[in-house]
Amino acid sequence: MIIALRYVGIDISKKHLDIFDEADGVPRRIANAPQAITQQVARWQCAALVVFEATGIYDLALREALRQAGIQFARINPARARDFARASGLLAKTDPIDARMLAAFARAMQPAPEQVADPARNTLARLAKRRDQLVLMRAQEKNRRSEADDRAMAERIGRLIEVLDSEIAEIEADISALIKAEAEIADDAKLMRSLPGVGPVACMQLIAQMPELGRVGPKQLAALAGLAPFNVDSGAFRGKRKIAGGRKRVRDALYMAALNAVRRADLFKAFYARLRQAGKPAKLALIAVARKLLTVLNAMMRDRKPYLQTKPT
Repeated sequence: MIIALRYVGIDISKKHLDIFDEADGVPRRIANAPQAITQQVARWQCAALVVFEATGIYDLALREALRQAGIQFARINPARARDFARASGLLAKTDPIDARMLAAFARAMQPAPEQVADPARNTLARLAKRRDQLVLMRAQEKNRRSEADDRAMAERIGRLIEVLDSEIAEIEADISALIKAEAEIADDAKLMRSLPGVGPVACMQLIAQMPELGRVGPKQLAALAGLAPFNVDSGAFRGKRKIAGGRKRVRDALYMAALNAVRRADLFKAFYARLRQAGKPAKLALIAVARKLLTVLNAMMRDRKPYLQTKPT
């Protein structure tokens, strides 16, 4: 729990930020642009805690400005924020009200400030994001090539795929070099890679997107990754448990790691088998394995100990 002199709630969209600062209670709107954000952040005291929903790329400029100013901030799972709004009776949905609600959330819940990523991890996150974009583009072009109705068009598409292959390989080389050059990141990568199923892509995403690994509890970490199941219940109706929100790149990477882990690691293989024997669908069982992988990784990073494979009991 933290103590702050003031709380600031911010609702973020692509074009602007709606701000509610407890210090004066006056709603403000500024452009979601580095210069405007830097000017606004300069007006806040370092004792402030700024709270906003995790929005992916749209909060990058805000996070960087807060980091540079040394101001603490907390990114909130949108589902958690809406639960608080419903419980508080703040059901109206406008950007200024959302900003006010987030400030009230901060005052009531006092969320822990986010662990600030260092510049090297920020660079890694940007490289990882660009790699993901290019991999998606390559998959789309391969699909187009398979559907091409003449050889000349297929060859044109093939040349573009070769360019994408080259660019992806170059980015992956840059990522590998960055990880090796930073001692702390290299140590983290070595620990993570000791866990069966965690390959270079999952390792890269976890280092770039999960600075909280080893620093928070397993339930909070699962929520950050979007792997914490929530109830869909109403009255006597009991719906299926679902996952939602969180950091999609981390969740996707852990799902792929789970596919590998159930083949390579006895612990996860047995865990998956038990879930399937209990009647759980394959995808649901793999999501549970991904969550277990994250829990194990969290303990490894907390204790700074590599994974030791043992026979399941």
